[in-house]
Amino acid sequence: MSNKEVKAALKSARDAIRNKQYKEALKHCKAVLKQEKNNYNAWVFIGLAAAELEQPDQAKGAYKKAIELEPNQLLAWQGLANLYEKPNQTDVKGDLADVYQKLLELYESGDKQKWCDVCNKLVELYHQEKKYLEVAETWQKLIRMKQEEGAEKAELHQLWKKMIQLLKDSTRNQDNKTGQLLLTAFEHALHSADTVPGEDHQNLYKDFIQCLSKFPHEVARLEKACDDMMALYPSMTYPLEVLCLHFVQSGTLSEKALHCFSRLLEMDAGSGTGIIGFGIKCLKENKYKEAVKSLTEGLQKTNQCPAAWYYLAEAQMKIHKHRNAVLSCNQALEALGTPEGPNLRWKNLAFQLKAETLIKVADADAAEEAIKALEQIVDGSSDPVISALRGQAYLNKGLMDQASKVSQELLLSHPELAEAHALQGFIHYSQKNYEQAEKSFLNAIERKAGIAEYHQYLGLTYWFMCDETKKDKGKALTQFLKAAKLDSYLGSAFSYLGNYYRDIAGDKSRARGCYKKAFELDETDEESGTAAVNLSVELGDMDTALSILNEVTEKARPGTAKWAWLHRGLYYLRTGQPSQAVVDLQAALRADPKDSNCWESLGEAYFNRGSYSTALKSFRKASELNPELVYSVYRAAALEQILGKYENAIATYQQILKKTENYVPALKG
Repeated sequence: MSNKEVKAALKSARDAIRNKQYKEALKHCKAVLKQEKNNYNAWVFIGLAAAELEQPDQAKGAYKKAIELEPNQLLAWQGLANLYEKPNQTDVKGDLADVYQKLLELYESGDKQKWCDVCNKLVELYHQEKKYLEVAETWQKLIRMKQEEGAEKAELHQLWKKMIQLLKDSTRNQDNKTGQLLLTAFEHALHSADTVPGEDHQNLYKDFIQCLSKFPHEVARLEKACDDMMALYPSMTYPLEVLCLHFVQSGTLSEKALHCFSRLLEMDAGSGTGIIGFGIKCLKENKYKEAVKSLTEGLQKTNQCPAAWYYLAEAQMKIHKHRNAVLSCNQALEALGTPEGPNLRWKNLAFQLKAETLIKVADADAAEEAIKALEQIVDGSSDPVISALRGQAYLNKGLMDQASKVSQELLLSHPELAEAHALQGFIHYSQKNYEQAEKSFLNAIERKAGIAEYHQYLGLTYWFMCDETKKDKGKALTQFLKAAKLDSYLGSAFSYLGNYYRDIAGDKSRARGCYKKAFELDETDEESGTAAVNLSVELGDMDTALSILNEVTEKARPGTAKWAWLHRGLYYLRTGQPSQAVVDLQAALRADPKDSNCWESLGEAYFNRGSYSTALKSFRKASELNPELVYSVYRAAALEQILGKYENAIATYQQILKKTENYVPALKG
């Protein structure tokens, strides 16, 4: 076949393809290839015809052969792209991307519109595959091309916005390079916006700040973006909210942070983040009750701040509301979810604080929970302070051997650690080895003098030590005073001071003040409450005694605060108010139905009220619970006599006289 005939055959093949006679086209091409097996156009036409005849493998082979012959010719690459774009072509996306890349290279110096079309297709392909870095880099090439062509600012603005849209899901992957390209796109979009300030620009700024807040390492950029937005939109609270939330989550309490908290509350007094910020400020200023109030209020308004739950737990711990602090730690851990990056630090802190709080609860169940919390701390096994906490939890659980082992290991590896000596002190104290306990607590205080608990335990050690110190409790007093000064919320320190002033110094007034303070700090401390009431009565200050009892009974749930109901009931009984006494003594019995003395007192109240039948039942109940209560048995007999049940009364009197021959009231009865 001559050169002229080859050209004629190729023209016939082209015409056949144009007329959709694909088989005919194949015949012409094969005839050409017999003569010229490396004819580029013949292979391209075979690719075209085979593709239309749904013979993809043959088409692909033909295009690839053509490309092999002429790698920088467009036709075969275009044909291969069309083939791969067909819906029935699966698993070719990687190949298609390579084809698009080659087409971009071939179009770059020529047809700019076609280059842009292919670029759009390539970006779409990468986006479907979630290859965000490739999306970003390819789209940047498109923008660069448009800039070189002198595109208008408005068109470039839309392209940057499109890039943001394409990359909006990429922040989940936390790929640093893609992230930087996304942030760059935001900055270009903001700078190229037409209307500034304006609604679109404002929304774009909000999206930018929200995006920045997902990148922990972009702190400076986030702060600058928030400052810039506040300057442009001074009435908007959003950038200030984000900035304050950032300061809370980062644990930063700089002058700038405090200024932002104040400014946010000035603009929006109901801002949850602002109220939380104020609560953290109170916590750092040792205003713990105000901190608890503000943090609780702020957390009711926003659920975006896991760190705030930690700060709330810390404030609750400072005022010894241990059960509440444990609940707040649990809320913090739940809000933090799966720990990553900065969240891991917060999670470790929350587990540690939870363990410390549970150790203060000081029962075996809480100790078990504390051990579990300590096990959750990442790299906690290498931290000596965590080890000391674990030792205390073992001690609270009664695992003396494990606690001693931890103590010995810590003293060997970290002899300068105050917590190591304190742990040894707690162990000696629990074993009543007071002399060794004294040495350990003094060592702990030498290394860390500001811990109230160390001084309190040293004071208790002196209190229980024998020999000279038993006669002179002055050493104990000194330590209790130090503990109370270091921690003004430590109720137990005031309770021990009350014991000293009452039992050693004989100063009832000062003792009453200490017990009252201890009870105000810890309403579950019934011993201090009772002591404060009793001393008030002894001092003739019934108003103070009643105010304490009234406060407790007003707050008490049914079946609780027996001591307060009983004390007030007995007061009413003594002061001739039997009806009120009945109400209070019944409330006391709801808390403890098996208290025989309380039943006896209730019988007396009913008797004084004139309710003889009910009084009889109460005295009988008292004597059933405790047959040794001769007075109750006598009272029952006397009531039977009053009610005309003479035979029963005689039998009961005789029963008393069998046990106590000379019991005069029974003989008289």
